[in-house]
Amino acid sequence: MKPRFTPGAIRSITLDLDGTLLDTVPDLSAAANGMLRELGLAQRSETEIRDFVGRGIDNLVWRCLADAQSLSAEDRARAQTLFRRHYAATNGVASQPFPGVVSGLERFREMGLKMAVITNKAAAFTGPLLAATGLDSYLEFAVSGDTLAQKKPHPLPLLHACERLGIPPGNNLHIGDSKHDAEAARAAGCPVFCVPYGYNEGCDVRELDCDAIVASIEAAAMLIAA
Repeated sequence: MKPRFTPGAIRSITLDLDGTLLDTVPDLSAAANGMLRELGLAQRSETEIRDFVGRGIDNLVWRCLADAQSLSAEDRARAQTLFRRHYAATNGVASQPFPGVVSGLERFREMGLKMAVITNKAAAFTGPLLAATGLDSYLEFAVSGDTLAQKKPHPLPLLHACERLGIPPGNNLHIGDSKHDAEAARAAGCPVFCVPYGYNEGCDVRELDCDAIVASIEAAAMLIAA
């Protein structure tokens, strides 16, 4: 049975990063196009890159190269290295919090709720991004895509975060933007909210098994406090 959301029972918050807290597509797009340029391939639009985000860097690079039939095996092998080099330079440059994020995090903090990020982004980029955007000051820690043996939609990152926070999964609310967040939360036994504006790989959040669809992180805080 899925956990029943009860506002008064929520004692901690875990949050997805890309597409939930931050619009990171401008930085990811710049890095992807830097990689493609070095490989002699056509540039990708931000709209295309937005649809590629959600399962980590390896998957993003693979999607960028999916229709590059003439690319050599050697160039495919070095594409990951090229992307990471470019992203190290662009990470956090143009990324911005979505509307309602900072005010929502402020409200969570005022409510005494512990907060952590759970992302499929590699740890080498998670910390610098949170620091560059000032969101790190709200968080206890971040669980990245390479922190553990599994990443979302596997429940392990959420279970690990709940253990570190010292909060039972049923008392931890997870907030994300995609089916990976909803599936991971359900499998971990956490209630889950989804935001409709993020990177959902073409899957409408209204079709997901979640406790609520909230317009913003601030709206989530208001619902918890109701």
